[in-house]
Amino acid sequence: MQKRNILLSGLIIFSLFSAGANAKVSSQEAQKLKGELTPFGAIKAGNEDKTIPEWTGGLTEAPDGYKKSGQHHIDPFPNDKILFTITAQNVEKYKDKLTPGQLALFKTYPTTYKMPVYQSRRTHAAPKWVEENVFKNATTGELVRGGSGIKNAYGGVPFPILSGDESQKGLQAIWNHVTRWRGVFVTRRSSEVNVQRNGDFTPVTSQQEVFFNYYNPEGNEKKLKNVLFYYLSFTKSPARLAGGAVLIHETMDQIKEPRQAWGYNSGQRRVRRAPNLAYDSPIAASDNLRTADDTDLYNGSPDRYDWAYKGLKEVYIPYNSYKLSQGDVEYKDLLGVSHINPDLTRWELHRVHVVEANLKKGSRHIYKKRVFYLDEDSWNAAMVDQYDNRGELWRVSVAFLKNFYELPGVWTALDVFYDLQARRYHVQGLDSEERETRIFENKIPNKRYFKPSSLRRRGR
Repeated sequence: MQKRNILLSGLIIFSLFSAGANAKVSSQEAQKLKGELTPFGAIKAGNEDKTIPEWTGGLTEAPDGYKKSGQHHIDPFPNDKILFTITAQNVEKYKDKLTPGQLALFKTYPTTYKMPVYQSRRTHAAPKWVEENVFKNATTGELVRGGSGIKNAYGGVPFPILSGDESQKGLQAIWNHVTRWRGVFVTRRSSEVNVQRNGDFTPVTSQQEVFFNYYNPEGNEKKLKNVLFYYLSFTKSPARLAGGAVLIHETMDQIKEPRQAWGYNSGQRRVRRAPNLAYDSPIAASDNLRTADDTDLYNGSPDRYDWAYKGLKEVYIPYNSYKLSQGDVEYKDLLGVSHINPDLTRWELHRVHVVEANLKKGSRHIYKKRVFYLDEDSWNAAMVDQYDNRGELWRVSVAFLKNFYELPGVWTALDVFYDLQARRYHVQGLDSEERETRIFENKIPNKRYFKPSSLRRRGR
């Protein structure tokens, strides 16, 4: 009897372990990616009201006049008209398609905050080789270490078809955001600002270089060596900060191998480890308005939260946001006193995956709860509502998405982080005043390119 009980216990443990790790779907289920679903796992059909259209392949060609990567984008939909504008006066009419964070912004800034709504255009697309990898990942991708890492996936979102219980689906969805398609190698020169309550701001300009190792066209899952991407950032201005640099090696399983980070201080001319650049560590340039894992609306290990998938929902989100980053837009015209200029924004009705993260008992973070709204087509987090340790809505993060048609693929034009309690906000990714914006290349850098030993030389 004792032997039988031990055997049964072992089977139960094995069963639970397998359920926690298995996220892949059957070959038959994966065939939906070539039929009723898009290649990325979204519902191909539109909604019943015809306010969300069918996905027909996305935007894959640049409009006339666009010549090379790095040029400010030309709006491919210049003739689209505003269908209606949501304001604090009519917000009740639309509240079933708004998030708590959006409703809070209307309440906090009732006379100035508004959302001009345009027709919905499902512009997300990706190269064929990425689509093929997504199809392969559907039957191989797995969560590991309780969802703190992934394996058997490469070159595309690992879980295009969510499966399992609410917790597994929530983790799969956030990993799809973390691993979404954004090119192979990108160079970006942009500014971030902290807008004070009186509207004052001082741009901090930097150049970032990212090699998305997960999308290395010459690689595969075995060659990743647990590295998701390599990131370099060099501060260019103001003068008091110029020359500083940050290097990050982002891992796919941060329990097995934590994120590696280094910083270069130009005044001391020293490279030092930055082991605390994770979770809720404050980002200095943001004046404490953004945490390390707020960057990109979410990054890093999900191990401090319990995750739950709350389903698909129709929500007005920022999409095809080309006006924000055109070359004739000055920062002073874009950055308002309480929020960015709403006349330069574009909101569309899209389906989003709603994912809720609640802080685990015994874990520490300044956010007790976070609710993510992930674009169904691209898996980008479009918005996040963040709650403090009293359970009150504190911050609202917004990614103003657009299709980078030179890739092609949907990514953010800029990210805005609103602090409802301090009534200040932080913006990351401003580039309309730069000579060039993001430059995408398929190059694979030399192994020494992202080594700590090169930080001092390149930072200087």
